[in-house]
Amino acid sequence: MSQLKVITICFLLLGCSNGATDKLNGVSFVASRNAVTQKDVDAVRDVYAKCAAVMPFGFIRDKGSPEIIFDTSRQWFGETRTGARQYVEILHNNGLKVMLKPQIWISKGAFTGNIKMDTEEEWKTLENSYEDFIMAFALLAQETGVDAFCIGTELEQFVQHRPDFWYSLINKIRNIYKGKLTYAANWDEYSRVPFWEELDFIGIDAYFPLSDQKTPTVAQLRQGWQPHKERIRSLSLAKNKPILFTEYGYRSNNYAAKQPWLVSHSQDDVNLEAQANALQAIFEEFWGEAWFAGGFVWKWFVDHEKSGGPMDNRFTPQNKPAQEVIRNFYRQSS
Repeated sequence: MSQLKVITICFLLLGCSNGATDKLNGVSFVASRNAVTQKDVDAVRDVYAKCAAVMPFGFIRDKGSPEIIFDTSRQWFGETRTGARQYVEILHNNGLKVMLKPQIWISKGAFTGNIKMDTEEEWKTLENSYEDFIMAFALLAQETGVDAFCIGTELEQFVQHRPDFWYSLINKIRNIYKGKLTYAANWDEYSRVPFWEELDFIGIDAYFPLSDQKTPTVAQLRQGWQPHKERIRSLSLAKNKPILFTEYGYRSNNYAAKQPWLVSHSQDDVNLEAQANALQAIFEEFWGEAWFAGGFVWKWFVDHEKSGGPMDNRFTPQNKPAQEVIRNFYRQSS
């Protein structure tokens, strides 16, 4: 039975023409103030990426606010429907697949998984507002023919408290958009998402803790993956759905794999080796698995020449040794 499920999963992969080896080698393409140029896309193609996540944004005031503001003239170009359309079109024109992944940003960067209302009235307001937001981009997804659509990102409390809303929303999206669907669950949330059977991919933002070492080796990191990997594999086989890392990545700093989800603005403790090792380990551990569909590295900025670099300790792999790790692995598996 497990072997049959693995075979079925292979046929669910986007553009699956080479079985388990044809992965969705992607980048998370960060929204910019400006339109995307051919030069920006060339930098993505240079690392042999086959696809990109385009990420328009809606904004809310705080985790208790039910109103989502989106597609306004006050937002950056890439965060709007017009900007997302331009991003999708130029990426498609270059032969890249696209996942449209609308996301919510809470003021001051608060965690979206904690969005939770206090009253039934507020929950209903949030549901109506979120439906307006996501359906606007589901329509754009259909109009532009994107290859996959992500219905939400790291919304644990919203999902757990209002599951009926999400089942209804998925049906409404299916009536508009005819491509593949996923949801981007946080690494500590994915096992409790109730609606995986209704989607095409089990999406995970893969910021799993792997090692307490300052600069763990690839072997140590692969060992750290084992308990997580077994649970991920078991869920994939149980639900008969391929796993997609809707986000994966590491900062280029000390202890990068200890708590990979942490975001700070500290500019010290740059550690390029830790980031490169962590990416090498995730490639070696997952990309050969038939039940694994691939993923989108976090994160890739439009202005490539000015992004990242050897003194940068943020998530982007651009202009760092990690970029060459990605390039080599994506090239080998293309």
